Amino acid sequence: MALSENAKQYHERMFPGYVSNFLETDPEFIERFDNFAFDEVVNHDDLDDKTRFMAILATLIGCQGSDEFRVLLPAALNFGVTAIEVKEIVYQAVAYLGIGRVFPFLNITNEVLTERGVELPLPSQAKTTVENRREAGTQAQVDIFGEGMRDFWRSGPQESRHINLWLADNCFGDYYTRGGLDYKQREMITFCFLAAQGGCEPQLISHAAANMRIGNDKEFLIKIISQCLPYIGYPRSLNALRCVNDAAKQ
Repeated sequence: MALSENAKQYHERMFPGYVSNFLETDPEFIERFDNFAFDEVVNHDDLDDKTRFMAILATLIGCQGSDEFRVLLPAALNFGVTAIEVKEIVYQAVAYLGIGRVFPFLNITNEVLTERGVELPLPSQAKTTVENRREAGTQAQVDIFGEGMRDFWRSGPQESRHINLWLADNCFGDYYTRGGLDYKQREMITFCFLAAQGGCEPQLISHAAANMRIGNDKEFLIKIISQCLPYIGYPRSLNALRCVNDAAKQ
């Protein structure tokens, strides 16, 4: 078996002039993987390359694939993902994975951008202040999930109500309100964070429904799952598909 022409061409677009050492050490494996990931999968649907790589970067953060993230980040930039968009993906991941799991990806991102001559820090994307972040975050929740979220920040038992407040002012007020990505892109990467890390099926169903509500329909989400499958495997991909189907029934 040999690499298909489609796989070779896609690999060249990702990494111009680069020849993988795996072709010498693991030729049978790399031929099967590249033919699958860079031919069969990428040519399965009409998802554009930029969206594909945004989803893959979010998925790699979600599954803690730091080595592959370092490899594919330059490819994502080659396919048109901007430095600001990459940073926004990394920043938003903190709300869904925590700084303990995201910190290595922030370091990798800074290293790769610096290597490519990008001056840091990037232009500010903050749109809220300490004074208005809760109100803006609540509005973002309402825009994405519906009017039922208007008073969510002050709902629930008194002893845990602060967490609902933090969801409004921190998760949504600090991150979703930022520039660089729109709501549809932010909900897509959130879907990827949740699907890739596993164990978050209730939240994944909720965010699958939110994606559909703002225009990322079921067909689109299946495309996202399909394109990310080589990076997280079948079990988590099938779980994500089940969650999409459950959300569609709602």
